[in-house]
Amino acid sequence: MHIIAEPSILYFGTPVVLISTVNEDNTFNLAPMSSVFWLGWRCMLGLSALSKTTENILRNRSCVLNLPSVAQVQSVNRLARTTGSNPVPTGKQQKGYRYEPGKFELADMTPLAAETVTAPRVLECPVQLEAVLEGTYALAADSPVQRGKILTLEMRITRVYLEESILMDGRKNKIDPDKWRPLIMSFQEYYGLGEKLHPSALAEIPESMYQTPDIEKARV
Repeated sequence: MHIIAEPSILYFGTPVVLISTVNEDNTFNLAPMSSVFWLGWRCMLGLSALSKTTENILRNRSCVLNLPSVAQVQSVNRLARTTGSNPVPTGKQQKGYRYEPGKFELADMTPLAAETVTAPRVLECPVQLEAVLEGTYALAADSPVQRGKILTLEMRITRVYLEESILMDGRKNKIDPDKWRPLIMSFQEYYGLGEKLHPSALAEIPESMYQTPDIEKARV
């Protein structure tokens, strides 16, 4: 039987993303988040308007979206409740966040130079997506309490790097979902994927049929 409920959050399960950005002093920031979805070579990020990551993306108009696998869960967890903002915003202070300038060192992760943006890639993450900002939109603009606190950022992917171990045999442009094990955040807890449950009718459609002009644009 269903009941009417009021959970404080509705994070039913999305992949964790480590967003790497460049600070104003040219040092690097690295922040985990999971409010993201993709369509083609674009994605929408939901971020606090007051976060260091948001500040850096708006200033530089770019970032790298690094997708960790389940193997990187401990590194991701070390970054939880840390911020690159100093002083720590009041809302994060109340949640027990602390200022941490050395995010890569804390997570024991390695920055790698990107090709199309100034932010670094994360060596340890099997998926690394260089991205540029294409649009900024306010969320909850109708709410006097929430207005100005949350932004959604439209990012266009400009370069994709994939660890060979997650690719289908003989297919350099196709990820094997039986090999790729993304780190999932569900109601603030870490999970991974299980085995495939059932053949998918959608999987019978060639992926190339979903290709958008953004791929050609990224080749320039």
